[in-house]
Amino acid sequence: MVQPRGVRADAEPDGGVGVLDAPTTDETTTEDRPWIVLVWNDPINLMSYVTFVLQKLFGYDLEKATALMLDVHHKGRAVVASGPREQSELHVFRLHEHGLWATMEHDE
Repeated sequence: MVQPRGVRADAEPDGGVGVLDAPTTDETTTEDRPWIVLVWNDPINLMSYVTFVLQKLFGYDLEKATALMLDVHHKGRAVVASGPREQSELHVFRLHEHGLWATMEHDE
């Protein structure tokens, strides 16, 4: 059927405009949870070196870096940073460059 000029295809017979239903999608949005960067204990690096690396890469003062290093030493791991995925990937890469064992995972 050909629509008269100036009349929209979704127009009602009385000249009004019909209401369209909202589009449906199967996509679900997930909240952007931050990632955490973990440093793990290893038998190779000295505690003083781990402290130095944490100060150098993250700008932590001696007290904070020492506390994190002691968490790594006593608990086996410590969360040294958190943030978006790309930033966390860079932190892990830089920690690896300095010889530390580091991973990242979603914060819970």
